[in-house]
Amino acid sequence: MAAEVEESAELAQYVTEFIEKEFAEVPTSLKKLPRLIEELALCKRNLEEQVLTVSSEVPKKIENAYKKAENAKRLLNILLEKNSTLAKSISNHLLTAHPLMEELKVLIGQIEEIERHLWYLKWISQIEELSNCIQQHLMTNSVSDAASTLVSMAELDIKLKESSCTHLLNFIRSTVKFWHKILKDRLTNDFEEVLKQLHWPLIGPPQSQIPALASTANSAEFNNNLETLFIQLLKLQTSDELVTKQKQLPEKYEIPPSLPIAIPIQLMLLPLQKRFKYHFSGNRQTNLINKPEWYLTQVLMWIGNHIKFFEEKIQPIVDKTGSSLDAKLEFSRGLVMLVLEKMSADIPKLLYDDNLFCHVVDEILLFEKELHSAYGYPNNLPSCMHILSEETCFQKWLTVERKFALEKMDSVLSSETAWTSQYKDIVDVDEMKAPDCAETFMTLLLVITDRYKNLPTAARKLQFLELQKELIDDFRIRLTQVMKEETHSPLGSRYCAILNAVNYIAAVLADWADNVFFLQLQQAALEVCGVSNTLTELQLGQLASLESSVFDNMIDLLERLRCDMLTRQVEHVFREVKDKAKPYKKERWLFLPSQSDQAVMCLSSSACPMLLTLRDLLLQLEQELCHSLFKSCWQMLAEKLDLFIYQDIILANHFNEGGSAQLQFDMTRNLFPLFAHYCKRPENYFKQVKEACVILNLNVGSALLLRDVLQTNSGNVIDAGACSDWHTATAALNELGVYKLAPQDVEILLNLRTNWPSTGNK
Repeated sequence: MAAEVEESAELAQYVTEFIEKEFAEVPTSLKKLPRLIEELALCKRNLEEQVLTVSSEVPKKIENAYKKAENAKRLLNILLEKNSTLAKSISNHLLTAHPLMEELKVLIGQIEEIERHLWYLKWISQIEELSNCIQQHLMTNSVSDAASTLVSMAELDIKLKESSCTHLLNFIRSTVKFWHKILKDRLTNDFEEVLKQLHWPLIGPPQSQIPALASTANSAEFNNNLETLFIQLLKLQTSDELVTKQKQLPEKYEIPPSLPIAIPIQLMLLPLQKRFKYHFSGNRQTNLINKPEWYLTQVLMWIGNHIKFFEEKIQPIVDKTGSSLDAKLEFSRGLVMLVLEKMSADIPKLLYDDNLFCHVVDEILLFEKELHSAYGYPNNLPSCMHILSEETCFQKWLTVERKFALEKMDSVLSSETAWTSQYKDIVDVDEMKAPDCAETFMTLLLVITDRYKNLPTAARKLQFLELQKELIDDFRIRLTQVMKEETHSPLGSRYCAILNAVNYIAAVLADWADNVFFLQLQQAALEVCGVSNTLTELQLGQLASLESSVFDNMIDLLERLRCDMLTRQVEHVFREVKDKAKPYKKERWLFLPSQSDQAVMCLSSSACPMLLTLRDLLLQLEQELCHSLFKSCWQMLAEKLDLFIYQDIILANHFNEGGSAQLQFDMTRNLFPLFAHYCKRPENYFKQVKEACVILNLNVGSALLLRDVLQTNSGNVIDAGACSDWHTATAALNELGVYKLAPQDVEILLNLRTNWPSTGNK
């Protein structure tokens, strides 16, 4: 019922809207009515035809759909019957075939077992065949072919290592080991004979070896034997890696994995290894724990003595084989391993003697530097730094570094030259005017960086970085303590030296922040902090985007100390100048003679003490402070003086024409030039004073016009045109060169003038 009422209402609404639309212009005119009746009748007929068409087509569509559904149902029943029949057939077939399947499974298992036996026999046959080949080659003295066959056998061993046939693996490994020993012993004897002809090892520098090598090195037979034996020994490398267990240092040293040293290089190292162990082990007089430089220097000498021979004689032989082996590097690596073994034995004995431990570390670092720089030893191979990175040894190293660094800081700060610059007499060099203590401290930090930068892991480097930051903070605290003792004399040479030291350290740390090494440490610190969640997302983002650096906290603290010290200096100078300015503040500006009444303008006598004091103190600061600090200092002082003169002298007095001219002369010809030594336009640092002088020295006519403009502006503050009046006043001031002072300030200054016409209002 409600739906019918709603429908009726909608219809009435539609009819109303239709009539208003058609007859809205002339409601009384019915000329359109016949046309509308005709259009509506036509619309009605169309709708009736559509209804008839639909009513006749729908039953047909329903009937067709019903027929299709019946057909689909019939086909589905047929498919279900076929499915049932097929399922029964399959089930019956499986029952029938099951016994056959079981029989086939047994047969297939037997076949696979036989195939495995056949393969097993084939592998054994192949191994025996290779073994027979090696034997035949050796009988015919074809050592090179025997070595090549052994390579094939070793490759077969590697191929079968995943097999579960343990007896087969043992058989091939024992066969490889058998022939490897025979071939290696035979080739080793021949190779040692060749080395004897060469007078190996080469003792003495390369220059002294030339005559001794000339007779053998130029012999074609000798060169041929050396090359043949070297190549044959290289062929045994694969089998040697299978049957020889590589000597390893304890896991705590975290030595990076590396390939075994090539066999011919091992043989060439043997005489040197014997000499090393003879001299630097046991109770020999050359084996002193406090003389690590003896064995380190010896190893460097051996590398230097043989490097030319390896480059000129051995490397060409290696290149002929197509191997990527670096003969010189292999030789160096073998000698370095001797050093590592020696260090691992000696270091635990040194942990309780700081001086001896420090000496050993120093010698090791010198050895590492020479090894890498002079002989190109790469960082990714085992080195002495891995021994020093072992936890116990590393913690001892950190402790010793901290101890000696603190002792050095104590020594530096207590020395007589701590607060003087060693370059004070050289102007071009002494730009920072850093005292000796600051220079020495930063050199100490730089040395520490050089000592740890080749450590193998970023985690160890970060621990040293934390030590450096601790030392920086400790030095800052010491500087602060000394500074507090000097606060009674903020312009004294020691106070200024401390300020220069703080500025120098902050500047050097800012430079280091852009160093590649410290950027890499920043990335490593970012990864560590990301894992441990020790930083906020903002801090992590700043580190990742390089907006901040590893030294930011230290630099911020130093900047704060520098700012405090500068402020104290500026305040001290300002108090001195302000005290000397008392007579100038009391100058009788109302009664000074006009400029036309004076032959020559001269400085006010009351301003002399103030300006002399200012000049002397500026000269003193310029001599004591570095350029950047002094620049900040005089700019801060100029800002305070500008405000003081404007508020305490200008706004506190009234000026006649002579007083205004005298003030302008004192400022522009005497005060401003004091700062002209430090910048091109000193008046820009005294904007309020400069602009006040401009207003006070305007001629009377210009001053009257300006006052009228400003009074118009101030009288229309609440009017609609106030904004335009304000711009007019500002434009007028800008034409006079007044940009800093506001219109209200200019009005106050105009009221300080006394040289108005008698008819004018003050």
